[in-house]
Amino acid sequence: MTIKVLLVDDHAVVRLGLNTLLSDEREIIIVGEAANADQAMKLVDLLKPDVVILDIQIPGKNGIEVCKSIVSQYPNSKVVMLTSHTSDEFITQAIRAGASGYVLKQVGNEELLRAIKAAYAGEMAFDTQSTTQMVKTYKKMEKEAEDSIFADISQRELQVMVLVAEGQSNKEIGKKLNLSEITIRNYVSNILSKLNFRNRIDIARFAIQHHLEEKVD
Repeated sequence: MTIKVLLVDDHAVVRLGLNTLLSDEREIIIVGEAANADQAMKLVDLLKPDVVILDIQIPGKNGIEVCKSIVSQYPNSKVVMLTSHTSDEFITQAIRAGASGYVLKQVGNEELLRAIKAAYAGEMAFDTQSTTQMVKTYKKMEKEAEDSIFADISQRELQVMVLVAEGQSNKEIGKKLNLSEITIRNYVSNILSKLNFRNRIDIARFAIQHHLEEKVD
């Protein structure tokens, strides 16, 4: 197995360092180097590399745009972003652009080698720091998404949902909350409409999955 690698970075010293590192690997051969976006696209077309090591900031198009172009036009060439940026925004953009890996320049050589081999095998690989950042970002997005779901649901509706999950009827819920059965029926109808649910089973499932009993005052 020989992995053909193209290096794309506008700093000659970085390309030299990568060349030195990767030249010791029997499974890897450096087929070319590029210092900007135009050179990169021409060499990808000419050399058909298996893996492109791409800096996220290069002259011409930025690395994210170059990544998109490579992935869409040359699907057999996998892209591993090599950068000094730890921002979750850059990591997210790289993933959306189709990158198979995201490795920080300041991490150990083994991380880069692992990412290259993983990309070649059709897998995704990120260094430890980037992975930690992605997990934090995912959890943040998950919380924001959950908060947006509950933004339009009142405390009274949450109470009704919890009691529906307990299997109580509208009449029983009304007695517990000192409200009429008709009022409870209206609450249930509003909940179904707001959350695009079909029936009380959907309400019960949602209440259990999201631990609504903990959100009720």
